[in-house]
Amino acid sequence: MHRRHLLQLFAGAVVAGIARPRAQPRERIVVAGAGIVGAHAAFQLARRGADVTVIERDRPGAGATSKSFAWINATFSKRPWAYYYLNRLGMQGWRHLDAELKGALPVRWGGSVEWYADEARARELRQEVKQHAEWGYPVSLIDPARLQALEPHVHSGSVAGAAYSEDEGHVDPVGAVDVLLAAAVRSGARLMTGAAVTGLDLRNGRLRAVRTSQGDVEADVIVVACGTDTPRIAAMANVQVPLKDSPGVLVHTTPLRPLVSRVVLAPGAHMKQKPDGRIVTGVGFGGTPTRDSSLEAGERFLRGAAAGVLPQLADAAVERVTLGWRPLPKDDYPIVGFAPGRRDMYLAVMHSGVTLSPFVGRAAAVEILDSVAVAPLEPYRLARFGN
Repeated sequence: MHRRHLLQLFAGAVVAGIARPRAQPRERIVVAGAGIVGAHAAFQLARRGADVTVIERDRPGAGATSKSFAWINATFSKRPWAYYYLNRLGMQGWRHLDAELKGALPVRWGGSVEWYADEARARELRQEVKQHAEWGYPVSLIDPARLQALEPHVHSGSVAGAAYSEDEGHVDPVGAVDVLLAAAVRSGARLMTGAAVTGLDLRNGRLRAVRTSQGDVEADVIVVACGTDTPRIAAMANVQVPLKDSPGVLVHTTPLRPLVSRVVLAPGAHMKQKPDGRIVTGVGFGGTPTRDSSLEAGERFLRGAAAGVLPQLADAAVERVTLGWRPLPKDDYPIVGFAPGRRDMYLAVMHSGVTLSPFVGRAAAVEILDSVAVAPLEPYRLARFGN
């Protein structure tokens, strides 16, 4: 990474840790969706002094957030450089927020380990590590002995190539939502649960109120942060948001003794252990090949591929199996910013929502309250689709 870019990265992280003055006058802002992205946006807007109402049709974090692997990273799929940089800002945002909230967030650091038995894939991994190292990412190739030392309970099998990314972490996403919303409420935000958005009052072309199943909420701006429901709400203002299907199945165990210390990315099974001892495991992050979320399917995966990596999982109990629908824009990159031609509808929909949410939440507050365009978000506006 060029020194100028490195300075920009850490300058951005420092700015992300500074609360700005209260907005004058107070803007009435509805945040539609109490998942990880909506919770971050509500927290940042409320602490800036905006009049914030969070509307959630179910319970906080019940949608894609509760079904997310919640890996905080900027590794090899995060390309090109602009997208990598955005994810690095998200990682730094988590670090600053973790320090600011003094350990209240259920986040664990320690990095990730990744390896392959296939020599062709190992060659690709070596190239990926080289590229990310050139960008300044703290990642290195490791040998099987180092891999075993990092994760002594893991059975790695044959290792043709392995890497350790030391700055990464993972979070209990629903626990983080609870912490952020509680902080937002302490700053004056209101939370409406069990309230579905049913319409928008757009008299004279401007947003006047958000209509919900519990009544109208007056608003100057709506932040649409409701995952796969984003296209439905955006269409109420004749705004088209192109998403595509991206299902993900995860198996969640009951609490276990400490077995893994970091994110483990093994051939055939990825896993992490949450602060409460539960292990979350699945097959990958690009859309799983199955949509079978039955308990039986979860047990087969746990006793098979997952136990092949972590033998203690052969006797673990499956608590639940989740099928989540990732809010993935059509071209795989985030959609963030005001809808074209509008200053009353702000969109925030993306996969990698967990990693990106601290930076996106703070940047959204700046763009809405200060009328400033945040430069790292420029490639990710809805207008790129020609809408």
